[in-house]
Amino acid sequence: MDRGADGGALARLVRMLSAYPNKGRTLLAGLIIVVLGVAGGIGVYLVAALAALVAGRPENADGVPSFGPLADLAVAFLTVAAVLPATLLAQRWIQRRPAVRLRWGLLLRCLPVAAVPVVLLSAVDGMPDEKMVGLAGFAPAVLVALLVVPVQAAAEEYLMRGWLLQAVHQWVRSPWPPIALQAVVFAALHGWGTPWGFADLVVFGLVAGWLTVRTGGLEAAIALHVANNLISVLLAAAYGELGVDQTAADMPWQYAVADAPLLLGYAAVIVMLTGRRDCLTLLPA
Repeated sequence: MDRGADGGALARLVRMLSAYPNKGRTLLAGLIIVVLGVAGGIGVYLVAALAALVAGRPENADGVPSFGPLADLAVAFLTVAAVLPATLLAQRWIQRRPAVRLRWGLLLRCLPVAAVPVVLLSAVDGMPDEKMVGLAGFAPAVLVALLVVPVQAAAEEYLMRGWLLQAVHQWVRSPWPPIALQAVVFAALHGWGTPWGFADLVVFGLVAGWLTVRTGGLEAAIALHVANNLISVLLAAAYGELGVDQTAADMPWQYAVADAPLLLGYAAVIVMLTGRRDCLTLLPA
């Protein structure tokens, strides 16, 4: 191995990061987010599995001790939510800048608007043939969903639209490459189901990213993400289908085609609601 060549490359990297300290801190923050986010997610999973094992609970379909489908769903959402503190800490400690602050009034105004396209897409899907579960089975699902879904959705938005979008913007002047890149990464992180499902996730990411830039904040993206996940979980719980493993990545072409104009319609309404008409700009990274 040519250690001299490696040393020279390392020295050039150090000089580059020294010349651009903000970019160096951004790269380090990305590494910290990955390490802490993965560690946190694994920690949540192991704690839940160990608690179920100690309680003598039976194994689920994956062969892991479990408290049931509802608990498994909560654990799945919380493993993703673990990236939120990792992102916020990396921004504060490494990049030395505060995270994007939420405008709660705008978020609350966006939520009912976001529910409309999600409900309309659910209507396209149609109701399951199974009978609805009773209140005793549905109420706990509502409580768990309200506790974990908003945190999980916010975690993904702070990572994708709140951090990655800004991070890529440090290397390019136009907002469009960051918007496009984070949308593709967002879709890829959800796994590969069908080409149409992947494309729909890319469109979702593009709309969420564009709205983040257009409105100067994460409120519209978080509202859309929360409404999508929350309504989907509640519908599944109402018909006792929480154990179904299908996700948005598995979407067939009919629903992807129907979803795209609904997402664009949501973006148009949010622009009218916020009254922003200026050129696309990104917040200082």
